[in-house]
Amino acid sequence: MAEIRFGTDGWRAVIAEDYTFENVRAVAQATAGWLLRTGQARSGAVVGYDTRFLSDAFANAAAEVLAANGIAVALASRAAPTPALSHAVLDRKAAAGVVITASHNPGRWNGFKVKQAAGNSAPPEVTSEIEQAVPAILDGAGARGVANVDADARSRIERFDPNPPYLASLREFVDLERIREAGLRVAVDSMYGAAGGLTAAAIGEGATSVHELHGERNPAFPGMRAPEPIAPNLGALMRLLEGGGHDVGLATDGDGDRFGLVDEQGRFLNQLQVFALLVRYLLEVRSERGAIVRSITTTRMVDLLGERHDCPVFETPVGFKHLGPRMIDEDAIVAGEESGGYAFRGHIPERDGVLSGLLLLDYMVQTGKPASQLLAELYDELGPHEYDRVDVTLREEERDAIAEQAAAATPSEIAGLRVVSRDTLDGYRFTLEGGWWLLMRFSGTEPLLRIYAELPSADQVRRAIEQGQALAGVTL
Repeated sequence: MAEIRFGTDGWRAVIAEDYTFENVRAVAQATAGWLLRTGQARSGAVVGYDTRFLSDAFANAAAEVLAANGIAVALASRAAPTPALSHAVLDRKAAAGVVITASHNPGRWNGFKVKQAAGNSAPPEVTSEIEQAVPAILDGAGARGVANVDADARSRIERFDPNPPYLASLREFVDLERIREAGLRVAVDSMYGAAGGLTAAAIGEGATSVHELHGERNPAFPGMRAPEPIAPNLGALMRLLEGGGHDVGLATDGDGDRFGLVDEQGRFLNQLQVFALLVRYLLEVRSERGAIVRSITTTRMVDLLGERHDCPVFETPVGFKHLGPRMIDEDAIVAGEESGGYAFRGHIPERDGVLSGLLLLDYMVQTGKPASQLLAELYDELGPHEYDRVDVTLREEERDAIAEQAAAATPSEIAGLRVVSRDTLDGYRFTLEGGWWLLMRFSGTEPLLRIYAELPSADQVRRAIEQGQALAGVTL
């Protein structure tokens, strides 16, 4: 059995191999131990789940373990997106949340996310404490639950629907009536995930129409490698927009915390472009001011926007376990990462794909401009910033050699630009003249080496990524 470790956001593993009921119960027991040791158990916990295979049963198992440890549990009565469950933790004043989800991973995977009282992803010091307790639980008496779930323990489990209060919070954050009456023709790809139906429910009936693709539950996620809202997985949505008749395409991932955007011509706008658009909207349309938090892998366009509006920008390693706490500390107006996850001050310090889409719609409505024009204006203001990411699937036995070769790389130039610095904040980053960059890092959730680049032209991005593959000694 592989060691149970929390990665970028939670513990994830292949169902029936390492993701088993025994292991889920052990992680739930370790989570209960953390709550008991820190004196938070009296505030209770929220447990929810996505649309993956057996997610509801795994959530029941986790809830039973928490209840058997004397912790009151609010257990979701239906699959719900992670932001709805994060909101429930905050709304119900619970001490923590557990979400059974593997987010954007392929259908064979499932996972276990832990949330803190503010609704944010548990930071490394918390997840480290949880994972360090698991081996002793598995080797010892095991998790409480099953035999320990008597009538008294079951009385501590309350069923609730997380979606209505979550939808109410969206209505408080963005003027949905303005969107409803704008007459937009919106296409939504829910990727068979937990956010199915929620964009339409938020907007409601009016002049704006919502046409949904893949809103039904299907744990196999057919027609896509994984429910990640990036161009290779959004062919159906892009073709629909190419055919005309819709103004914009929105997409959310398997657990609804990531967001993808397709313009009115059927062109996918990458995650860095979307984050820059959201920042520009917050600064120039909503006139918000304050800090901006971004991960190492996202666009430097937000740095330029921050400079123009006198807003400091803070950089973190990848993962909202880093971004969320920094967002709280800085009272940041927004935080974003390359994966398509964006969080907003006044909501929850956690990614929200549904809210991100609604804010982009509001941007279009308030300016009267389609997504393609908003992007063109962004580039007119800041200059073109092209980006791409390549994921190289790895065998476990080759990871160390690849990491050693990447660590030893010291190129003097990349894609014709001089390398001005190299750092290991999260992976191996090469900063180039002009502020452009190439990064090689191992995924915290899958057996992948990710190679990222942001440069002034698509050709330079392609050359940089090819050079990154050569530096690491990998091929697609």
